[in-house]
Amino acid sequence: MAILSWLAEQRIQEAMRSGEFANLPGHGKPLELEDLSGVPEELRMSYKIMKNAGLLPEEVSLRAECVSLEQLLAACHTSGNSSSADSRELERKLSLKRLRLQMLVQERGLTGSAAYGDYGSKLHERLTED
Repeated sequence: MAILSWLAEQRIQEAMRSGEFANLPGHGKPLELEDLSGVPEELRMSYKIMKNAGLLPEEVSLRAECVSLEQLLAACHTSGNSSSADSRELERKLSLKRLRLQMLVQERGLTGSAAYGDYGSKLHERLTED
């Protein structure tokens, strides 16, 4: 294996000398590394692949929708301008989203997973950041 590493290094050095890396996007800028510390280790690769494909797991989307509905409800209660029918409708939608999320978590066997619970709380914190 050492010879393959050496060969790869030689080709990289040769490409650098010939200027093949000079005009790459982001040249001279720091790398933008993703912080995956809040994602359980066993879920990182699958979430990364899904994110790169432009997909989100349904539970992440549901959590985001729940946070949005919670914020709308809080705004309704503090402003006092909304009707009770609006509030009831938002509460109904929030209940349905929470129920669907709970069903998903149970279906996937994540209810007893400490890693998933910790990830869920970190995800909720990130979604509620202002």
